[in-house]
Amino acid sequence: MTSTDIRFYFDPVCPFCWLTSKWIRMVQAERSLTVDWRFISLRLINADVDYDAHFPPEYEAGHTAGLRLLRVAARARGEHGPEAVDVLQAGLGHHIFDTPPPSDVTDGENRERRGTREFLEPVLREAGLPITLADALDDESWDAAIRADGEEALRLTGKDVGTPIIHFEPPEGVAFFGPVISRLPEPEDAGELWDHVVALARFPGFAEMKRSLREQPQLVGFGVQPGTVGKQEDWHGGSRRLRSERR
Repeated sequence: MTSTDIRFYFDPVCPFCWLTSKWIRMVQAERSLTVDWRFISLRLINADVDYDAHFPPEYEAGHTAGLRLLRVAARARGEHGPEAVDVLQAGLGHHIFDTPPPSDVTDGENRERRGTREFLEPVLREAGLPITLADALDDESWDAAIRADGEEALRLTGKDVGTPIIHFEPPEGVAFFGPVISRLPEPEDAGELWDHVVALARFPGFAEMKRSLREQPQLVGFGVQPGTVGKQEDWHGGSRRLRSERR
């Protein structure tokens, strides 16, 4: 038996990653699982991608903000250990996705704001972490640690994936992108969903189960209240931009 049951690779600005992490925390509490929160940066894994051609206009600012926040998380891990990443990941997700967005800014401005000290410092205070960690927002020296975590995850899954990536029962266990969920299960169903996912992951011949139709994430930050079914959208390559719009 390993000391960690799950390695969860996250980017703090991915809404589906946040929902999956909340579900994992539900299962963690029910099953007494241990989780090692690790990094994967959407901005770094898309470093060679033409954002204008592949993503909606606001995505580059959002992914860049995610990288800036991961620098802070990397410094927190380096100076205060993995427990600091645990509380910081939870705090960032709550402020980004479970809090109504400011009414006086555009979506693009809001995504960019997430990578600022103004946004981050209250999160650090609530997490009981030093405000000086915010100095890492602009410190590119932490990118090497973030890139190393991300490359570790992609070696386990292949490169045509996104976030989150979950490594089950490391180091020998298998890793997969997802599961991508747009709503949380009921508390009594969280463990059952976990059992099904793990059963698939453990089957050595299982590779992928996917559809691009997704409902809008049930997140206050998206204007969708929990319990409200969001409209269905067709996602391509990790974004809602249709192929016809990229031409």
